[in-house]
Amino acid sequence: MQRYFIAGKMPEDRRVTITGDDAKHIAKVMRQTVGDELIAVIDNKAYKAEILMADVDIKIKVGDKVEATVELPKKITIACGLPKGDKLDLITQKSTELGMHALLPFSAERSIVKWDHAKGEKKMARLQKIAKEAAEQSHRTHVPEILPLHNFKQLLISAKCYDVVIVAYEEEARQEDRKRFAEILKSLYDKDSVLIVFGPEGGISESEVTDLKKSGALFTSLGPRILRTETAPLYALAAISYEFE
Repeated sequence: MQRYFIAGKMPEDRRVTITGDDAKHIAKVMRQTVGDELIAVIDNKAYKAEILMADVDIKIKVGDKVEATVELPKKITIACGLPKGDKLDLITQKSTELGMHALLPFSAERSIVKWDHAKGEKKMARLQKIAKEAAEQSHRTHVPEILPLHNFKQLLISAKCYDVVIVAYEEEARQEDRKRFAEILKSLYDKDSVLIVFGPEGGISESEVTDLKKSGALFTSLGPRILRTETAPLYALAAISYEFE
């Protein structure tokens, strides 16, 4: 069944009205009507629901909870140095499917793309919509939050809020004695929140590396090959899923 995320808490009468694009999707795309069922996700919990009224808005009656474990056991935030083109769209969509908890875009020293305030707000809204649609498609109960654009100093401050910070650093891949990602993952069983930092196309600069090391971040390679900026987060999330799920 198709699922829809409902904002707010569960009403006492368990009756909910769905409006906007979701209502249009139910009526026009899914062509559902009175008596049909769907999955409503409320407060990060999934429930079966029956359509009571199908008009401009959709009214539903929420039923039994759907018992399923679909979220990664670790809260993984992906910090991406702003990449070129629509790569951030792809990272958002696929990382959501793979279990990302939140996305933190940051302006790295080697980022070619720059966001002004107006462009940044519009871009973040687009990314949040992509995350919501991907969460629905992959039957998740949590929509990853798209955090505001950070500069590098703000990234260092935010990094202090996580149990552990990992930096995917391409220079590590060239070292014979590189720190294997698998070894780092095995040290995370007692950790809950993890921030993984990825650079833009040009990678992380030497000064950024120095500051991240001073902050206590762990550096790792993602194997012996150099991955594209849009590939690396997906590799990391797949490895995390393999280790913990």
